[in-house]
Amino acid sequence: MKKTQTAGAVTLESLPWYVRFFRYMRRYWFLYLLVLPGLVFLFVFDYGPMYGIQLAFKDYHANLGIWGSPWVGLENFKTMVNDANFWRAFKNTVIINCYMIFFSTVFTIFLSLMLNEMRLKRLKSVVQTATYLPYFLSWVIFSGLVQVFLEYPSSTGEVGGVLNQLLVMMGHDPINFLTQPDMFRTIVVVSDLIKSSGYGTIVYLASMATINPSLYEAAKMDGANRGDMMWHITLPAIKPTIVILLILNLAGLFSSNFDQIYNLYNNYVLSTGDVMSTYLYRISLGGGTQFEVSTAISLVSQLLGLVVVLATNKIVSKMDVMGIF
Repeated sequence: MKKTQTAGAVTLESLPWYVRFFRYMRRYWFLYLLVLPGLVFLFVFDYGPMYGIQLAFKDYHANLGIWGSPWVGLENFKTMVNDANFWRAFKNTVIINCYMIFFSTVFTIFLSLMLNEMRLKRLKSVVQTATYLPYFLSWVIFSGLVQVFLEYPSSTGEVGGVLNQLLVMMGHDPINFLTQPDMFRTIVVVSDLIKSSGYGTIVYLASMATINPSLYEAAKMDGANRGDMMWHITLPAIKPTIVILLILNLAGLFSSNFDQIYNLYNNYVLSTGDVMSTYLYRISLGGGTQFEVSTAISLVSQLLGLVVVLATNKIVSKMDVMGIF
């Protein structure tokens, strides 16, 4: 027979909330102590600087500070909309990021599938190391390597980079790649693929490692070849990983890799290479004084990125694929 609770008994639910809170913290204090450094970092470096968002609605004066500067409403946003350079940077950012997201996703998945199919462990390790290595180089160093590879022959007798040497050997005229506006986006996308794709394969290979081997054995007994197994087993199994990484990449659709672009572009390619990050740098810390306008542009970019993430997550959830939330 079920025991009935006596009238004088005290349950945990009957205690005040602050008593339950302190009991809970006393019991799990060590776990929260482990989380504390991450929380402090989050509040200091992520949430703390958010007070500067008010710059987007003020006429900033350094002598008055952020709090003392007068409010101007939406004037900075009007300045942003009326600036042709902003729209040029916005367009270049979206185009370059769309190229990067598409080619990076496709190439990284392809590279992961090829690495997963390799049966010679020593050769697989060599290929993996070769593809991972560029990721650990900074963009300053990697951009320098790209510039050396694409260097144009100088009038002092230098033969130029490897690519131009090959063109000359084949009877073609050398090309100054880094000053060609129509080539700059291709250079950016290809250099990003070389540098980042190897690291991206780690996530996909980890996801492939969780696939039940019995699925491949059953498919092999049914007469499926390696291509059939990749298409009907491997790809469907890693689809959730593909979706999550795609959503995270789309979050940066309206931002750009400042280190990469800044170290590769020049005044000759501003029409196709000037992106949001370089434009913001140029009008603020890079010699300009439009800190309010740069804050307004950053705010709009982040909000647009949030809208894209929410919309994409909503779409994939209707496709029976789990999103990021």
